[in-house]
Amino acid sequence: MGRRQSQFAVVITVLLLSGFSGCISDEIIIGDNNRGIPGGLVMACLDSSKYTELVIEVDYESGYQPKSSSTDLLKQRLEQVCDKPDGITITFTETVFGNTGSWTSDDVRYHAWENKENDPQTSSTLHWQVLFPSGTYSDDSVLGVAVDASTVAVFGDSVEEAKGPFFGRPSAEEVENSVLVHEVGHLLGLVNIVYQSLVEHEDPDHPNHSNNDESVMYWAIESTNIRNIISGDLPTEFDQDDLNDLTDMKTGRIEVYDQLWTP
Repeated sequence: MGRRQSQFAVVITVLLLSGFSGCISDEIIIGDNNRGIPGGLVMACLDSSKYTELVIEVDYESGYQPKSSSTDLLKQRLEQVCDKPDGITITFTETVFGNTGSWTSDDVRYHAWENKENDPQTSSTLHWQVLFPSGTYSDDSVLGVAVDASTVAVFGDSVEEAKGPFFGRPSAEEVENSVLVHEVGHLLGLVNIVYQSLVEHEDPDHPNHSNNDESVMYWAIESTNIRNIISGDLPTEFDQDDLNDLTDMKTGRIEVYDQLWTP
């Protein structure tokens, strides 16, 4: 556990000042209520021997329901990599979280678990959860955060602020598309959260992110820096290195650690 402990012992939620990623919670919950770290259920997603279905529970506050283009895209990306013969389903629930002010990782984790319809590992179904709350993260440059093995949040107010300054390019919808896939990419363990890639594609200045600006796991996707991408399409796909990492995890070519379930 040495490499992972060294990464997550550092407070990494203030990325723009420190150079670290702001979208992965640094807190690890252990003991009887272990909820894991981002990537802690990737093998449950990649393998179908136990979990044959994946349900993405989207809990949103009034006025913050994600665009259908975002959730449709997320489903497509997960269908490309997750082995789920009984399918991938996305459900939607309007929710009153009751959180005032900015959100910390603890706030996201608390309100997520208070509102989860099912435990992440329920019978033969794997459940992941995405929150779309009102308000912003404690570092308002952060657009989304992954807080444990099954939970992420995307902050719509910050997404709106991050849209491009020139003729709405990129648009808030385009930003949301990329950020949602990016955050769930962390639930898949990308990049190097619960494994060590066979190739060097992690950005040394932004741990757990790609150094390829054509990958959806590129570091700028999570922050208001995304507004500076004013030409071409925002990345919404895992690049070949990301896909190879997922294949190598599935086949056992690389070791995967900190898992809540293994085949």
